[in-house]
Amino acid sequence: MTRKQKRLAVIGGGVAFLVAAVLLVMFAFSQSIAYFYVPGDIAKANLSPGTRIRLGGLVENGTVKRGEGSTITFTVTDTLATVPVTYTGILPDLFREGQGVVAEGAFGMDGLFVADTVLAKHDETYMPKDVADRLKAQGVELSGKETIK
Repeated sequence: MTRKQKRLAVIGGGVAFLVAAVLLVMFAFSQSIAYFYVPGDIAKANLSPGTRIRLGGLVENGTVKRGEGSTITFTVTDTLATVPVTYTGILPDLFREGQGVVAEGAFGMDGLFVADTVLAKHDETYMPKDVADRLKAQGVELSGKETIK
């Protein structure tokens, strides 16, 4: 092999290595992405059971029910649609009805959203920006204190 051929072989091997690394990273990210939805978007999205998503909105008043052990059921709403959610675990201290929430999980075969992570607002002036933007787009009036600017 000439010096030029060796150089081309090294460059080609390096490029092939970089392409393989990029493809592996892209594959790993595609497996862990959870898209964000509000209840009004769920019907339009045509999600299959088991697809991981983040569901955001407000905890509907009067829907929080404690089950056996640490199982809690509640309903998330954007005032246009509602989604029933079940969660097993310890809820954040500030979780309550009428407040912003983001639940991450998947829909079961029965249409019930099974959350494995629940995030609640962390003080009186915060609601996740995605949730606030989607609620405003749906026509929900927010006082302005709910979002970080």
